[in-house]
Amino acid sequence: MKKFISALLSIALMFSVSSMAFAADKSESYGAYEHVFIIGIDGAGRFIKDADTPNFDRIFANGAVDYTARTEVPTDSGPNWASILTGVSYYKHYIHNGNSGESERSSDTEFPSIYTYARRAMPDAELASFVNWNNVNFGIIENDIGVNKVNVSNDSDLTDEICAYFDEGNAPSIFYVQIDCVDAAGHAHGSESDEYFDAIHEADGYLGKIYDSVERNGLMENGLFIVCSDHGHTIKGGHGRFSMRETNTTVAFAGKTVKAGGKLDTNTRNRDVAAVALYALGIERPSNFTARIPANLFEDVKGELRPFYKDPLDSLISAVMWPITLVTAVFDVI
Repeated sequence: MKKFISALLSIALMFSVSSMAFAADKSESYGAYEHVFIIGIDGAGRFIKDADTPNFDRIFANGAVDYTARTEVPTDSGPNWASILTGVSYYKHYIHNGNSGESERSSDTEFPSIYTYARRAMPDAELASFVNWNNVNFGIIENDIGVNKVNVSNDSDLTDEICAYFDEGNAPSIFYVQIDCVDAAGHAHGSESDEYFDAIHEADGYLGKIYDSVERNGLMENGLFIVCSDHGHTIKGGHGRFSMRETNTTVAFAGKTVKAGGKLDTNTRNRDVAAVALYALGIERPSNFTARIPANLFEDVKGELRPFYKDPLDSLISAVMWPITLVTAVFDVI
């Protein structure tokens, strides 16, 4: 037992040391943006790279993209969208699919979303969230800080609402979208099916319309455009566990200071989107964040460490789960 515990601690230490390979700094990218657009494609995981995605490809042709960013475990929507928006692990916020639909969030919570930090820093800023899955707007993004929230349970109609919103002259500082069609196809058909990849192609069409609306309204000049996913799917369909298919996911960034062709470091997590968003807007990082700026994202930023000591439980679980996840990649049976 002592040898086993020592081995676990050694693995945790290895991960913590590797995560400290980058020096934190502030640069011209800090506060260089007026708008951050976060487009969440639910259930797409790493599989965007394997699908026909002409819009994603053109948007991020000169961007920084990673298809192997790690998710939260459990690999469900609640834990992951919450971490993407709060910058802390599931073992800090403890938001899951159940409680995110049962109780409204307020800004006095210990681990609020980036919307609350933005509201504190920019009292008059326009903030908006357009989602298919209502739990994001109800139990993840706070309900007492004046976020413009729209819930539409059809991705095509949701996209039309988004385009109309921008065409009406709205210019949000933070804008989040959750598209659901890929997750539905993953549950029904699994991540090896034609239906799943067709759904990613469908989502790519919505992505293109949203980006074009942002661009034609002049918001990309000082805008950071982000695409991310919460989790992937197993071969048979479904998620929530720790296989490579579920825990590898996409994060992609496009903006004026993003490093063209940037290959993000191997310690990138999807929760790092929260740190990148606040950094881009020039909002000071909350002290409780374990999200950080990956290396090779911005032209003028070397990258930042992930302070493992702020969340030792997450660090230990990540270290223990990683070799188990690698085994699932070798056999690739789930």
